[in-house]
Amino acid sequence: MRHQSGHAVTTPVIDDATVISQSLHDPEHFAILFERHAPVVKRYALLRLGEDVADDIVAETFIAAFQRRATYDLTRESALPWLYGIATNVIGRHRRREITLYKALSHRGADPADEPFTDQVDERVAAYRLRDRLLRALAGLPAGHRDALLLVTWGELSYEHAAQSLGVPLGTVRSRVNRARRKLRRKLGDIDPTL
Repeated sequence: MRHQSGHAVTTPVIDDATVISQSLHDPEHFAILFERHAPVVKRYALLRLGEDVADDIVAETFIAAFQRRATYDLTRESALPWLYGIATNVIGRHRRREITLYKALSHRGADPADEPFTDQVDERVAAYRLRDRLLRALAGLPAGHRDALLLVTWGELSYEHAAQSLGVPLGTVRSRVNRARRKLRRKLGDIDPTL
């Protein structure tokens, strides 16, 4: 939209806390939060559980968030760590499926018929072997360590936001991520693809 002077008129972006606060009186405002964060929550769910249930995870996450919005800490401008925490809990209910997926993917490997014949075949084969080892190693991590590591690496959260998501102290997240990375390095021969 343009003002008569020819300059663009911008609408101020309101923070997540304000959106949630407004949604308490007008529930339709919560849709803003969904539009803003559903794609990254879906990406995280895809990485954790695969395409089959990613949409369900997102739906369950936002239903739970909507139901709990009155308890949201309005001093936190970004709701993303809160949403990741809810998503991690929802994923926890699907934990057996996640471990089964990691194990199945680690055994499946690359199908040569699906891969184009290029000079990069050797690189791809090596990457698939490493991926398979990574998936097996992830399946073997304790749930708390895996959650912390994947929020920081795949969810791209800071340690502080991961701590908020999991409802644990910052030091606990640092410890869990460090322990998870050490275990992965041991299992992967000192290679840590999560850095």
